[in-house]
Amino acid sequence: MTFPRFADMLLSARAVDAVLRAGARVPSLAWDFLLVAVLSTATLPAVAGEPVAVTVSAGLLLPLAWRRRAPWPVFCAVAAAASVQWLVGYQLPADVALLVALYTVAARAPRHHLPVACLVMEGGILLACHRWAAEGRFLVTAVALNALAAAAASLGANTRALRERAAHLEHERDQQARLAVAEERARITREMHDIVTHNLSVMVALADSAPYARSADRSSAVLLHIAETGRQALTDMRRALGILRADEPDAERHPLPGLAQLADLAEQMRAAGMPTRLDVRSDHAPVPVTAQLTVYRLVQEALTNTLKHTPRGTQARVTVRCQADTITVDVTDDGPDRGHRGVPPGHGVRGMRERAAAYGGTLEAGPLPGGGWHVRARLDLRGGTDVAA
Repeated sequence: MTFPRFADMLLSARAVDAVLRAGARVPSLAWDFLLVAVLSTATLPAVAGEPVAVTVSAGLLLPLAWRRRAPWPVFCAVAAAASVQWLVGYQLPADVALLVALYTVAARAPRHHLPVACLVMEGGILLACHRWAAEGRFLVTAVALNALAAAAASLGANTRALRERAAHLEHERDQQARLAVAEERARITREMHDIVTHNLSVMVALADSAPYARSADRSSAVLLHIAETGRQALTDMRRALGILRADEPDAERHPLPGLAQLADLAEQMRAAGMPTRLDVRSDHAPVPVTAQLTVYRLVQEALTNTLKHTPRGTQARVTVRCQADTITVDVTDDGPDRGHRGVPPGHGVRGMRERAAAYGGTLEAGPLPGGGWHVRARLDLRGGTDVAA
């Protein structure tokens, strides 16, 4: 295909698309009046000079202007005009209005009206054939007219089906959009909860320890930890809200948290006054980035709960076991009984369950028999999601 021919086809396609878009903005009533005008121009000249025929033709055509607003009343009006036509004995080209009205009933009227319209149409066809069919041509004429009526009804039914399918697809699209929005809102809520709760808890713990620093260097280190924690929180919040670009300096300075950042997290907790041991077993390099983020957030939330609900000096231990298809996370502490059985209230543990479930995993959280608290999560890497947890 030559370039000029391809260009002509492209321009033609764009022209057709522009015409269709422009036509969609025109009110349906205007199109129906245009249809009446076109049919009148095509049929009325054949009966010019015959007032009765013109009047009956107008009775057949004019109701079509409201066919989309009132399909069944319009069909009844056109059928009534056709009955008058049969009584006065005129054969009129405007009878095409009956096919248009039948099509509209099939396409737009309630479904139970279509069988009645077909019966009325069939009665009119038989009466018309009885009166106007040529001798010996009754059967052929009846079959031809029935074929036209069946084509009009089938076309209308297909149009209805296409319109209903389009509406169904649009509804599904809107529903999927609402689900996507809800899922994104839940993701942001989880991220913001973990980021704000963890970093504020660390900053409060650091601030509480500042007055007890025995040297200026120790006080300066605490203040630096507080400032760095605040900057990390701001960066994580911007990333969670989707406003941090990959090419920004902060994005390179604070990469997406993963298993490699667990050591920094443990050090942060130790600086806040909670001795934390970390044990990452096996190589974590093959673990997907989103799975690493999920593990990081699980450990972060578990340690934050320990920091919030236990006295200063409580020891915590984090164990992460990476296998080919699974990751197991254990976070324990030796703090005192927290005063309740089961899961502590709030969004933290529920958010951890949602994160684990995103990877087809499970999460257990509760007190240990000898005291302390234990959180265990197991992620299934085979059935995990590719969306950031």
